[in-house]
Amino acid sequence: MSTRLVSRAPQDTPGTWKSYLGLTAILLVSAFPVYWMFVIATSSDDAVMKSPPSVIPGDQLMVNLREVFTMQDVYFTASLINSLIVALAVTASTLFFCSLAGFAFAKLRFKGNNVLMFVVILTLTVPNQLGVVALYILMGKLGWNGQLIAVIAPGLVSAFGVFYMRQFIAHAIPDELVEAARIDGALTLRIYWTVVVPAIRPALAVLGLLTFVATWNDFQWPLITLNGTDFPTSMVALSDLASGNYVVYRRVLAGAFVATVPLVILLLVGGRQLVRGIMEGALK
Repeated sequence: MSTRLVSRAPQDTPGTWKSYLGLTAILLVSAFPVYWMFVIATSSDDAVMKSPPSVIPGDQLMVNLREVFTMQDVYFTASLINSLIVALAVTASTLFFCSLAGFAFAKLRFKGNNVLMFVVILTLTVPNQLGVVALYILMGKLGWNGQLIAVIAPGLVSAFGVFYMRQFIAHAIPDELVEAARIDGALTLRIYWTVVVPAIRPALAVLGLLTFVATWNDFQWPLITLNGTDFPTSMVALSDLASGNYVVYRRVLAGAFVATVPLVILLLVGGRQLVRGIMEGALK
């Protein structure tokens, strides 16, 4: 009588105490900087300068936040609104254009397909810093420097997003499904909207989260193009809080804590989709 060995999937394998201990240690180490930022944001100047430092949150959070939001020449409230506008606009545009381009590269046959895809991949090797001067001159010729459109326009589509969506669509959607929709009389845009988009929602969630976080945390280009204006983004406003001969760290970290809250909320809301999209992409 032969014995069959039935293999179990990785998710069915029970975790050991060592794995849980290791994951707990990684979680604590990863979360400690955020906790320490919160401790300083809730402390007074005397508590910040105390040695050894206290690891217990204080009761000065509202006082520090009031100072942050009422400081002149910082415009912290406006900066949060501007960052939200920029991040939402760039994320929505990236999801649409990158998924549309990825669909074209993956499922449509046209002359120069591979060459154009190679050019897109090649742009990933070019550091963004090399194009800052040319981009600033271009925005100046368009009259956009000092406006939010100058921050939004360069991020409307990304090479990484096009490549990522192309790879996901190529493996997630069979060619037969596209051909069946075409035989039924659906045009290319209808195939994209009714067939492709529902099938790539996990990938869209991953790309959307990564794009939103990257845009929210972007500092260099907003600092250059919005320098000296009343329309900063949150990262530029934080740099204004940290400028000067004397830096009030409780104030800076209180502002950093507020700027981090939207990202934490986004991760809590979309974390499951993020993990699902990464796992599906790995399996495909």
